[in-house]
Amino acid sequence: MQLHVTALMLVFLALAVVPAWADYNNGPIYGAVDAWPIAFGFTTSDSFLADNSTVTGFMFGVWEYPNDMLTSVDWSITSAENGGTVYGSGTAKGGNLTQQFLSTNAYGFDIDKITVQGLDVAVTSGSTYWLNLEDASVPSGDPVYWDENSGMGCSSPGCPSKASVLSVGTVPSESFTVNTGGGGGTTPEPGSFVLFGSGILGLAGVLRRKRL
Repeated sequence: MQLHVTALMLVFLALAVVPAWADYNNGPIYGAVDAWPIAFGFTTSDSFLADNSTVTGFMFGVWEYPNDMLTSVDWSITSAENGGTVYGSGTAKGGNLTQQFLSTNAYGFDIDKITVQGLDVAVTSGSTYWLNLEDASVPSGDPVYWDENSGMGCSSPGCPSKASVLSVGTVPSESFTVNTGGGGGTTPEPGSFVLFGSGILGLAGVLRRKRL
């Protein structure tokens, strides 16, 4: 009986160390290599592999002229670059969009982190989608560029991303993270660990009583 309990404990420990995969991360914001336009009619698209069932938001890096503040950006999630089936789209602005200044690069641009939240786009875990950004707006009317990082330092299945710019073609990929939620994750929730562990302890007690 003791061997059975030991085997169950080993199974529990194995489940506890299953690596988590929740967000698609195409790597950090670099701000030093290059950037691609997401304003004045240009659309830049990057692919990502979805985990879980819902896109809840995303983060991306931008190059902006000094002191510019992004007020809105149009986004869409599609089945193909710059098009195909549209699974979700909208304009991120107001409370759904935040900007964080990171640095000023060697070319005189401010490097900023843009966070978009409050989305609810249904996707299929394990499928590839495209994040498209365009019509980014700042009060000054200056252009805005999506930071290129070529997927270096990316940490997710399916990376590095493929990327393209409408009317230009294939380009190196950009710095971004897509946040996902819902089902389809690989790591049990903490509550599941507690329940599973309690079950093992309870079973161990029953087996011990039977043995005695």
